Amino acid sequence: MHYVKARSYVGIGLVLLTAVLTGCGGLQETWEGPGASAFRPGSIAVLPPIIGALEGSREIAHEVVTATLKKAKRYSEVMDPEQVNDFLINSNDARETFAKLLSTLESTGLSEQEAAVKLGKALKVDSLLVVRVNSWEYRRSEGENAARVGLSMRLIDTKHGAIIWKGRHEKSKTYMFFKPSLKDMATELSEYMIKYIP
Repeated sequence: MHYVKARSYVGIGLVLLTAVLTGCGGLQETWEGPGASAFRPGSIAVLPPIIGALEGSREIAHEVVTATLKKAKRYSEVMDPEQVNDFLINSNDARETFAKLLSTLESTGLSEQEAAVKLGKALKVDSLLVVRVNSWEYRRSEGENAARVGLSMRLIDTKHGAIIWKGRHEKSKTYMFFKPSLKDMATELSEYMIKYIP
């Protein structure tokens, strides 16, 4: 009798543990705005990432996130980083609009709606993806060598200029002798994060 009860408790415990462990997935931070579930853009442009003091990560992050979006085949058109960069380099108005959008996002966390709509029309895309590189480093912590890459993403609807979705996540790996490639880690991280974009 006691043996049967003990087995039942172990069984229940295993079911609960499995539920807890599977519930631990997902991004570290995520948010969906009104209408996110119905938002299905056909085209998207990844804007040059915000890097703060993390020099050397912008081009790689831009290339990796764009390539990951193309590979996912969720959009009929994903603008190449070169197209986006050339457009911003060759148009003063576009550069100013881009700077205004990023400045508002960084200072308030909100989209500068007029700038987002204007940039979307100029680039001829339904949505913009604003990427921020939060971490991009090799470090030594608590006696271990670690590589760390962290990204934030904001998806903006260019019809209304509003943020539809945002997420943040980080990936780290410990190593002994051979440093993991930060680019490869950024690719894995992008692939994981993009699964959560509406």
